Amino acid sequence: MLSMSTVQEIETAITHLSLEEMSAIRDWLDDQLEDQLEFTDEFKAKIERARAEIARGEYSRIRQPGTRR
Repeated sequence: MLSMSTVQEIETAITHLSLEEMSAIRDWLDDQLEDQLEFTDEFKAKIERARAEIARGEYSRIRQPGTRR
């Protein structure tokens, strides 16, 4: 079994996957992150702002490619 010990190794491995495989990983990660979310008033406000922006046709990325939190 392949062992990956760094985020960089994982990122590199992911770039070699098919779109279907990447989508499956994204779904899994979304589930993992959702389990840890805290729905604070600030978080809810951000969701509402995003919904309003989408309704106005403003589609902007929150994170820019290559950035980390």
